[in-house]
Amino acid sequence: MANFSFDIESSYDKAEMNNVEQLVVKEIANRYDFKGTPASIEWLADKKGFKVIGSNEWQLEAVIDMVGKQLAKRGMTSKVLDLSGKVTEANLRAWKDVPFRDGLKQADAKKITKLLKESHPKAKTQIQGDAVRVTSSSKDELQSVMTTLRAADFDFPLLFTNYR
Repeated sequence: MANFSFDIESSYDKAEMNNVEQLVVKEIANRYDFKGTPASIEWLADKKGFKVIGSNEWQLEAVIDMVGKQLAKRGMTSKVLDLSGKVTEANLRAWKDVPFRDGLKQADAKKITKLLKESHPKAKTQIQGDAVRVTSSSKDELQSVMTTLRAADFDFPLLFTNYR
């Protein structure tokens, strides 16, 4: 009997994030209410997040909302954005660092394995670093696991990889 498996990760597509950044820059340039303001979006070091710049907190939220809409248009979740940072204001400008969530934390991996043990006892889970491997003898069971995980409202993004 063959075993099938896939990995659950918490990551993002770097190429898509580059596309999102370019589209938001174009949208900022075209918005009438942003003319003559410092509103912009830049990359953080090593492209691990965005630095959102505006004249006030309202403008920052508007730019972050644009990023969220572009992520949704490209089939990604806005849960990849870590919005817990503080707004910094100085010299009639405000900015906020918005890093990307990357990697599955141990506590989050335990939440996933607990949910799957309760709802899918036939599927075996194993935490492997920053990923969770799910194994089953049935492909249908794995599809059911994916459906369950998509329905669960976690506060971190999920990515299914290495489907075998």
